[in-house]
Amino acid sequence: MTEIAAAETTTVATMADSNGVNVMAASPPQALLERLKDYGQEDTFAFWNELSSDEREHLIKDIESLDLPRIDRIIRCSFRSQGLPAAAIEPVSEEIVSTVEHRTIEEREKWWKMGLKAIHAGKLAVILLSGGQGTRLGSSDPKGCFNIGLPSRKSLFQLQAERILCVQRLAAHFMNEGSADVVPIHWYIMTSPFTDEATRKFFESHKFFGLEADQVTFFQQGTIPCISMDGRFIMETPYKMAKAPDGNGGVYTALKSSRLLEDMAARGVKYVDCYGVDNALVRVADPTFLGYFIDKNVSAAAKVVKKAYPQEKVGVFVRRGKGGPIDVVEYSELDPSVASAVNQETGRLRFCWSNVCLHMFTLDFLNSVANGLENDCIYHLAEKKIPSVNGYTMGLKLEQFIFDAFTYSPSTALFEVFREEEFAPVKNANGANYDTPDSARLLLLRLHARWVIAAGGFLTHSVPLYSTGVEVSPLCSYTGENLEAICRGRTFHAPCEITF
Repeated sequence: MTEIAAAETTTVATMADSNGVNVMAASPPQALLERLKDYGQEDTFAFWNELSSDEREHLIKDIESLDLPRIDRIIRCSFRSQGLPAAAIEPVSEEIVSTVEHRTIEEREKWWKMGLKAIHAGKLAVILLSGGQGTRLGSSDPKGCFNIGLPSRKSLFQLQAERILCVQRLAAHFMNEGSADVVPIHWYIMTSPFTDEATRKFFESHKFFGLEADQVTFFQQGTIPCISMDGRFIMETPYKMAKAPDGNGGVYTALKSSRLLEDMAARGVKYVDCYGVDNALVRVADPTFLGYFIDKNVSAAAKVVKKAYPQEKVGVFVRRGKGGPIDVVEYSELDPSVASAVNQETGRLRFCWSNVCLHMFTLDFLNSVANGLENDCIYHLAEKKIPSVNGYTMGLKLEQFIFDAFTYSPSTALFEVFREEEFAPVKNANGANYDTPDSARLLLLRLHARWVIAAGGFLTHSVPLYSTGVEVSPLCSYTGENLEAICRGRTFHAPCEITF
């Protein structure tokens, strides 16, 4: 706290009764009030005369924690960008997309081996975007703690941790090293002020799911004040501003402020796999994707799936203008006629490559984005109901998205994957029409059932097989490999978990 603010707080305290309620009205700290006036935010002190000394001190600390020039710049840039027409969009060219139908077995094997070699050399780190709570799932816990109802009862966090363990082992075996020579993949987990403590405790109570504690680093994304439609801070209580996480794109600022980019460099990291927590089928640290990324020598890449139908609520990759940068356009920004347009040569939608938050970056590129001044100008305005002193009020949250970085990438590649193999989002409570724990569980069980049958196993079941399946522990297999010894000639009764 500044000397002026501290002195003012002391003065206020002497004018409070035994219950901490002010007996006399006092003016807000003059220096702080002048700073707020410079940015049109003096209403933050509107309830000052009603506050206790403790509440006044809380409010002062809340304001002093803000980088007011930066936040003002973000607000002005965000409002200004809303009124500008977006650059015309073009479909991404086929040359930058590796489609499933055009990949050869030889390419897949080459990329798999390249990826395993780089992983064993310690060149890959993984970032998990995990700042969200499971509110829409009916849970107040961090979303990664959620159990989607698999036979194993494993959480999303555990599934992902065990996939990292599996890849580490595969890389060691590929390099003809013993299990004692496994090279750990460092896992950086971005939380938010709302999920940080619970996430850390969950990992500690589960002994990091078999990972070494020192290969997991937690860091927090930032928060930013919620604003009214005219750009003023919304007060959640008379002494507390309404704030929200700054979006999954806040990872760039958070990595910089926590000096984790330097930490990665010190570990010898060259490539960074970045994904969202709510995908039950995510292939964490995928060697094939990493090998493809290295082979293409690009600064950014994304896994994509074909858009299922024109109205599907997913963003799509586009090119901004003729020869412009690669970008992502949210479904809400696409005109229905544009979303429905078909490429007559391929028979696909013209804008068909969906963004599913599975990204790969070079560390050099992450550094350039994190240190770029333009970051302050790419916040998105989301109209939401904001808790306020007047109940809930319609206001705006300011967010960055992880895909915002693509527009600054000098070279980008897209890698198509099968939706049913790598994309099972968990966003809505059971009973919703899509992206539920039930739908994600079924996708995983069906995929693993196909693995077992391909490995020579047999399945029996008490209910129709299309509504059930089996779960293969990630500790047994990453993509269905090495299952013959476990499955060949054996019969499994679905649903069940197959483990060592």
